[in-house]
Amino acid sequence: MKTYRLNIIFNIMNLIKQRRIFILIPFLFLFFLPVHSEEKKIFKDEHELNFYSGMFDFSDDGKKSSIFGFQHQNENLFRDSFLGTISPITGAMFTSDNAGYVYTGIQAQYKIGNINFTPSFAPGLYNEGDGKDLGHVVEFKSELQLSLDLFKNSEFGFSYNHISNASLGEKNPGANSYMFNFLQKF
Repeated sequence: MKTYRLNIIFNIMNLIKQRRIFILIPFLFLFFLPVHSEEKKIFKDEHELNFYSGMFDFSDDGKKSSIFGFQHQNENLFRDSFLGTISPITGAMFTSDNAGYVYTGIQAQYKIGNINFTPSFAPGLYNEGDGKDLGHVVEFKSELQLSLDLFKNSEFGFSYNHISNASLGEKNPGANSYMFNFLQKF
């Protein structure tokens, strides 16, 4: 199953390189059509999708570019620990310079009234495309996100992340990004 998911992610990255991603975008919206079945009641709010857009590497005037991404979280896989509520995340982000990053990691969740604070850490694979050379294929993303509950199953937020290869490569320029997030549970 993991190999199948990785193949899908790498196929998406190849489509981006070939500039055919725009053919794929309408099909992605099919995932968000309402489901009318008994299973909907059983699996209500089991998954959370985070769609985000912002500025990749805003601190480097020469290589900054717009960014779009999505992230999935399965609510059934959370664990309460001394660090808070921990859950796995998987996602991908793409820049206007055809750079791409696919990742999987963990996030902690802290809720203060209607405000959610969500730090996360995710190792992943980076392809520079026509964008910034981060020095290695393996990169690590650290992120802080603040979001506000809009409705029972949706949130709007702001996040900041830093991507770095932890000096695995000959160079380690890193990239700082900010994003606006829309989170939807289904």
